[in-house]
Amino acid sequence: MNEGAIRVMIVDDHPMVREGLAAFLGLAEDLSLVGEAGDVESASEMAMRLRPDVVLLDLVLPGAKGAGAVGAIREASPESRILVLTSFAEPERVLGALAAGAAGYLAKTVAPEDLLAAVRQVAGGRSVLDEEALKAASRHGDRRLPTGEALTGREMEVLALISEGCDNQEISRHLAIAEKTVKVHVGRIYAKLGAQNRAQALVLAARLGLVSLAPPDPP
Repeated sequence: MNEGAIRVMIVDDHPMVREGLAAFLGLAEDLSLVGEAGDVESASEMAMRLRPDVVLLDLVLPGAKGAGAVGAIREASPESRILVLTSFAEPERVLGALAAGAAGYLAKTVAPEDLLAAVRQVAGGRSVLDEEALKAASRHGDRRLPTGEALTGREMEVLALISEGCDNQEISRHLAIAEKTVKVHVGRIYAKLGAQNRAQALVLAARLGLVSLAPPDPP
C-alpha cells in the first residue's frame, strides 16, 4: 500500500461488482483498497476495525437498506466518508442517505474516471452528487428555511464557495479569513438549513434557490 494513499472499502452484495471495482481502483496509484464486504453486519465490523477514508456503499444490502446502511457504517466508523454507489435515484433514497451522513451519491452508470474523481473529492472533505441525484433531491420537499433565520451575506459567500467544491482551507484563502472562522460560518449554515453535512446543505440550499448545483466536472 502506498503511504498516504486514500484507503477505500467496497460494500456491495454482488461479488462481480466488488471484483470489478477492486480491479479498477487498483489501477489508481493514490488509492488503496483495504477491504470488501457484502452485507451491513460484516461491513460495520470491518469499518470499525480498518477505519477506511472512503466507503463505496451500495444502498440495498442484506441486513439494512438505504439510510439504515449509511447509518450503520457511520456509527461503526464516524470519520469514514461514505460515497453511495447505487442503481437507485428516487428522492426519498437520496435524501435519506444524505440525512444519514453520506458525503456523496452516484449512480452505478458513472464513468470510471468520474468515480475516481468522486472518491478523491469525498476523501478531501468535499461532497459529490451526480446529475440524477441532484434532480431527484432538488425537486423534493418544501422550500422553507427550518429555523426561519436568513443566511448573512458572509454565510452566502461561504455557501457559494461550498457549492463550487471548495474545502474550508480554500474558502479561507478566497475570503481572506481564518479557517477557524470558516468553520464557524459553515456550522451556522448547517444549523440554519437544518443540515448535517455539506452534501445535505447543498441540496437544501438548492431547493431554496440559494445556490445552483451542477454535477462534478470530470478530472
